[in-house]
Amino acid sequence: MDGKLTLEVVVPQRKLLREEVDSVTAPGAMGCFGVLPGHTPFLTALEAGELSYRINGDTRYLATSGGYAEVGPDTVTILAETAEPAHEIDLERAQQAKERAEERLRQRDDEEIDFSRAQVALQRALARIQVTARSTS
Repeated sequence: MDGKLTLEVVVPQRKLLREEVDSVTAPGAMGCFGVLPGHTPFLTALEAGELSYRINGDTRYLATSGGYAEVGPDTVTILAETAEPAHEIDLERAQQAKERAEERLRQRDDEEIDFSRAQVALQRALARIQVTARSTS
């Protein structure tokens, strides 16, 4: 389809979506990146964060937690560890996960705390909260 990208998001359990979109923005390992039709191909790792895509002026959001993105001139394939649209996110559970991760990070000197794991948990919880907030505004 001219002027469009095919966005496909796949998680281990299922193909979450396949849509013709105008643009995609994703949380890459080296920073957030955007893709428009005709983009130079590349492959990158993904971080936990917010993936967004536009369809006819409407922006939609997914909370992701790592994986890979393969970008081609007219396709974006996301192979994600997890990807959740706002309607699948339990906001209360995400807020509790955020609080637990923040508490673990405050206990940095405790040798039993895995600091990097707590950081990833916090990023994932924040992405889930942000995606939920965007869908209600």
